[in-house]
Amino acid sequence: MSAAAVRAAKQALRREIRRRVSALSEEEKRRQSAVLSLKLFKHPKYVSSQRIAVFLSMHDEVHTEEIIRAVFKEGKSCFIPRYESSSSHMDMLQLRSLEDMRALPLTSWNIRQPADDDHSREEALSAGGLDLILMPGLGFDRSGNRLGRGKGFYDTYLERCIRHPRGKPYTIALAFKEQLCEEIPVDANDVLIDEVLYEEDH
Repeated sequence: MSAAAVRAAKQALRREIRRRVSALSEEEKRRQSAVLSLKLFKHPKYVSSQRIAVFLSMHDEVHTEEIIRAVFKEGKSCFIPRYESSSSHMDMLQLRSLEDMRALPLTSWNIRQPADDDHSREEALSAGGLDLILMPGLGFDRSGNRLGRGKGFYDTYLERCIRHPRGKPYTIALAFKEQLCEEIPVDANDVLIDEVLYEEDH
């Protein structure tokens, strides 16, 4: 597949997944999010991780507030993304508490994140690295391919993680069933995810 064909295939798939997720009720999103949170809390990689990066969810993503609450309750360290809108650069900055999260400023994308001039927080890679990154995305397949929103924030960040002395953290994507696809078109810059968590039909 040529680069242009991959780009076009991704755009078409993004539209299709957005359509599927927008048809979900808030209640159903909450229900699936609760199921996935419980799955995650039992996951050996989560249990053994001390330094965890969690995305602050947008309306079309698995809700992560329960997860963040649990991370603090269990005395683990929580890191959240700060995206730079002008580039594909992202840092993972330490979050101190739930109150800290609620006090963060909102960006133009309606995501809470530390302000650009907030230099008081530890960036995960400047210190002990990360054990686990919970990955957002628009779509996923069962092989661990991920369809992001097209900015490349996480792919670029994972490349930085790979160069860190601790090496690449384990990556788990949280997905509504409606975000699962047969196959995600990928190019050379897309980094594979270790595991996709979703509610399985019994």
